Amino acid sequence: MMKLGYMALVLLILAVTGCGVYTFNPAGKSAIRTIAVERFDNNTDEFGLTDRLTEIVIDAFIADGNIKVVSPDAADALLQATLTSYRRVANEFDENDNVETYKILMDFSVSLIDADDQTEVWSEAMPQEGIYEAGSETEEDGQRRAGERLVQAIINRTTKSW
Repeated sequence: MMKLGYMALVLLILAVTGCGVYTFNPAGKSAIRTIAVERFDNNTDEFGLTDRLTEIVIDAFIADGNIKVVSPDAADALLQATLTSYRRVANEFDENDNVETYKILMDFSVSLIDADDQTEVWSEAMPQEGIYEAGSETEEDGQRRAGERLVQAIINRTTKSW
């Protein structure tokens, strides 16, 4: 009988306290509240692309709202990224071997640095791609699509702790 009472007490404590910390906040338990996005470095010949990508990432963090974008001296973390390679390849062909779609392939090296002690929170290679129609779209459309995928990968990696 005492064993049954003990088990009931343990179950009651677990029911009241739960099995641990849980949150419905999509940001999880991240301690990062503010971020500074540094201008992306560019190790390719694609002039101006990294400036556009830096702005896209900043705008996406602002729109997401989980982490506030601030200056480096006020940030909890610094986001650093480098475009390490850029390629445009034919993706699909029609029956006459004419290119129907192209694929933009971009490789990025992305790191999140703790602003207080300059330690690396995470660092990851993030290859991205964007496809565009050869006849009706431009290479910039493919770049934008690859950039959107990069933004989502960075936000997920930075704000989601699960």
